Amino acid sequence: MHRNTILNTIKTGETGQVEFKQNFNRQTIETLVAFANTNGGQIIIGLNDVGNIVGLDLSAESIPNWLNEIKSKTEPALFPDIEPIILENKTIAIISIPEYPVKPVSFQGRFFVRRKNSNHLLSAIEINDVYLKSIQTSWDSYPYPDARYDDLNEDKIKSFIEKINQSGRFKLVGTPFDCLLKLRLVKNDSPTNAAMLLFSKEEKFYNIHIGRFKTQSLIIDDKMVRGTLFEAVENTMTFIISHLKVAFEITGKTSQRTEIFEYPLPALRELVLNAIIHRDYTSPTDIQIRIFDKEITIFNPGKLFGGLTIEDLKTDNYQAQSRNKLVTEAFYLTKEIEKYGSGYRRIREYIADYPTMYFEFEENSGGFLAKIGYDKQRIVNEPIIDKQNTVEKTVEKTVEKTVEKIISLITKNPKITQSELSKITGLSRRGVEWNLKQLKQQGLLSRVGPANGGYWKLME
Repeated sequence: MHRNTILNTIKTGETGQVEFKQNFNRQTIETLVAFANTNGGQIIIGLNDVGNIVGLDLSAESIPNWLNEIKSKTEPALFPDIEPIILENKTIAIISIPEYPVKPVSFQGRFFVRRKNSNHLLSAIEINDVYLKSIQTSWDSYPYPDARYDDLNEDKIKSFIEKINQSGRFKLVGTPFDCLLKLRLVKNDSPTNAAMLLFSKEEKFYNIHIGRFKTQSLIIDDKMVRGTLFEAVENTMTFIISHLKVAFEITGKTSQRTEIFEYPLPALRELVLNAIIHRDYTSPTDIQIRIFDKEITIFNPGKLFGGLTIEDLKTDNYQAQSRNKLVTEAFYLTKEIEKYGSGYRRIREYIADYPTMYFEFEENSGGFLAKIGYDKQRIVNEPIIDKQNTVEKTVEKTVEKTVEKIISLITKNPKITQSELSKITGLSRRGVEWNLKQLKQQGLLSRVGPANGGYWKLME
């Protein structure tokens, strides 16, 4: 290696692909494994932590002994290049290792990757992710155990094919089976994990648990969403929207009303899509969504995949990584997502019109947690003319959409039952009871007659 190149490397300091060691030891082999499992790298032996050259005492057997130790303690065995160099009249050694083609490599049964300028011990799930990524595949591309094509709902497949052809991103012709073969969603007669998630006749136990909270411990309403992934997105969004506040802006002589939701709905949809598409489906943990008065949190099992970091997500330019490649492709071809790796940029654009809104995210408890909230709800003030066109007023009215829906249903049918309200609104029975109780306490609603056979009366 050229002398000036080495000096420049030493001057730059330790990085994700360079580390300094004063002596060859166990940590040296650990770092070699981390480099091999990431992007390759170099270890310079004979430097202290700040890059000062302290030198080495190398005998004729030193380098062969190092190679033997590295070989015996790594699996698959690593064979790095080791080159002794003289700098400032002192001997140093440079150990170079390229990225290993099929990962991960272990050091005495433990697996490491390089994160910035330190080694990170992999969990069992991360080991699996590294392996699948290295062979250019993903969990969702493997056949679902003991499943056959007959386990899939062909009506759902036909709807999926129609959406793809309408999107213009791909053209599918042939039978539903032929189309799934072309998209690699079935192999021979076996549906992949992705196909079962997208089109299964029976519900798979991958839940989305959603709750409306007044406090961390007081739950007003909750719902367990289960079904194919496209259905899960819509059912989740329906529940979330039913619990959002809406500001009504009334403008002009015709009193035209415009709804302004407390959150931009496209941003919420992006977050729901992200959780469903990128969750770790090998984990038994549910996606968990909590709706508070001024904040929504969305947790999905599975940390960031493929070396993507929180810092990367804060930028508008990062390389997309996909844990579930076939699922991601399915949502892309149907235009549910615009393009790979652009979701968080769009979320930031959507909330730009909401001055006090924040968007935060972090890795948490083996998964990924996103938070979106605000200090003050966005309400637009517009002057309007009253019926006599003489007095200007400012309309600033915020109501609960769910309450408005319940009042509307009772107005149309005063004898409507709580079960019917639950079915139409999508609320649980407990959620309906809570909203009715609030209306009664506010003097807006009363019950006339017995529970069975009576009716609701809206107060003036």
